Amino acid sequence: MGYEQTFRRSVEDPEGFWREAAELISWDAFPETILDTTDPNHPRWFADGTLNTCFNAVDRHVEHRGDQPALVHDSPVTDSVTTLTYRELRDEVAHAAGGLRSLGVEQGDRVIIYMPMVPEAAIAMLACARIGAVHSVVFGGFAPRELAVRIDDAKPKVLIAGSCGIEPSRIVEYLPIVDKALDQAEHTVDTCVVLQRDAHPGELVEGRDVSWAALMADAEPVDCVPVAGDYPLYILYTSGTTGTPKGVLRDNGGHAVALRWSMPNLYDTHPGEVFWAASDVGWVVGHSYIVYAPLLTGCTTVMYEGKPVGTPDAGAFWRVIDDHDVATLFTAPTAFRAIKKEDADGEHLAEHDLSSFRVLYLAGERTDPDTYDWATDLLARPVIDHWWQTETGWPIVCNPLGIEQLEIKPGSAAVPVPGWQVDVLDEHGQQRPTGENGAIAIRLPLPPGALLTVYGDDERYLDEYLSTYDGYYLTGDGGYIDEDGYVFIMGRTDDVINVAGHRLSTGAMEEVVAAHDAVAECAVIGVADDMKGQIPVGFVVLKSGTDVDDGQLRRELVQMVRDEVGPVAAFKDVRVVSKLPKTRSGKILRRTMRRIADGEEYTTPSTIEDATALDVISDAIASR
Repeated sequence: MGYEQTFRRSVEDPEGFWREAAELISWDAFPETILDTTDPNHPRWFADGTLNTCFNAVDRHVEHRGDQPALVHDSPVTDSVTTLTYRELRDEVAHAAGGLRSLGVEQGDRVIIYMPMVPEAAIAMLACARIGAVHSVVFGGFAPRELAVRIDDAKPKVLIAGSCGIEPSRIVEYLPIVDKALDQAEHTVDTCVVLQRDAHPGELVEGRDVSWAALMADAEPVDCVPVAGDYPLYILYTSGTTGTPKGVLRDNGGHAVALRWSMPNLYDTHPGEVFWAASDVGWVVGHSYIVYAPLLTGCTTVMYEGKPVGTPDAGAFWRVIDDHDVATLFTAPTAFRAIKKEDADGEHLAEHDLSSFRVLYLAGERTDPDTYDWATDLLARPVIDHWWQTETGWPIVCNPLGIEQLEIKPGSAAVPVPGWQVDVLDEHGQQRPTGENGAIAIRLPLPPGALLTVYGDDERYLDEYLSTYDGYYLTGDGGYIDEDGYVFIMGRTDDVINVAGHRLSTGAMEEVVAAHDAVAECAVIGVADDMKGQIPVGFVVLKSGTDVDDGQLRRELVQMVRDEVGPVAAFKDVRVVSKLPKTRSGKILRRTMRRIADGEEYTTPSTIEDATALDVISDAIASR
């Protein structure tokens, strides 16, 4: 069955479609009711079924693939590789779950996990799932205030932390951050479990802290606890428009079914193959495609504690693929822009055997055509852009290789994934004509795997996601759908600027700027202007070794935008900078850049990778 037939069945007979998909999961009691829409704003998938996510991800594979590697931890920052088979992972998780149980953690209790990219992070997540506890992973290194906010919202019984994170040039001590966060938080955590790392062991607080090693040594293994299909699995906090993080609440049944279905059908990756998501467990990609989806499928998953460049060089990704026979790589476009910046000719690639490698997937922010073209030419393999969100948990728009490989259109994330009905709407909720920009929205009910609500604040869930358009989930992204049904995501709706009454996409301008041979990466933002309302300003980072006159480059970029977008864009201002401010997951902080440019107050986001990048932008703006 091809894509068209599969998609049509998913929307015409969603219950039949997802009932069939649910058969790939082991249930203690198979659900009789697949979809309950009694409350249309809160559809419940597989609610009367019972299962355990940890059993599905680990235990059930032991009989037939117990000696297969389940998790490979590759850490260039510690010069080590650790491999756990499915049998070994089962034993570690069962003991960790027993350790949590000994600390009083029961079904429904929350556990915050504040750890670097180490196997124990995944083990802790799975241990929570094993006993029906709800985990909330907080990105390692987040500031005390951000951790405190999440502690007060989730109210965990236990906090699990690493003693430190290891960056290429420094050690990030976690325990002082934990101490400050607990001092700031109103909620009191019963126990802190600390994974002591050799690079920097921390000082434990007597009466509060226990070491991971001691907990595991004394723990008795425990079995999996069956829970209802709609029972919460985890809370994952994502930034909100108000500055207060939103706790995305995910269920067990819908999550397991959707992720298990996605691996063969979207990623064309199957049991026994090696899947590598080069992300962090603190982000949704790490939840979905480092930990859960590959293990639910019986794959080997790679957890990488390193960078695309600098650990030790721009050939790091090729080395990991070679060493571990990776079939599928999933990463952010910014990672490939970083590699391109350092090694535009791909000289490092020739040093490695990539015969196992079949396909590259990119997501996290829009893949500009220039990056797509460079990666495609370099790798001579399919490069698949796809689009989704923390809230959705798995792809909304993708080229579904496992169903049917469709034409690739650079700049488009391809077509709606079965189960997701995507429309482009105007401000009145009417569908926009083919090819015209509008707000990307998804018809309700959302398919399995999407968020249940915002944890502890259902009113916020309804207000931010469901109130704008009746019967739709608002994604917050803008774009258009072409005559072939391909979806083009042009950026957040607040990245559409109004220049003298003309609504223009800064994403379209970035696409043009990024195509210049000298440009490694770029950002275009709208800046307040007394005459035109807003004007676009571009910031570009040059490729390493590029020797170009800044004035000549600006003139060329302005002319390119004039030719491709039109004079109406009023694109006349370009600044060459050494770096762009980004989150640790690679997204450019365009909103913060706009606030700087407009002279508004701003706070340095806790998610920023390098705070000095904001100083670079401030200096560039001041020189305008």
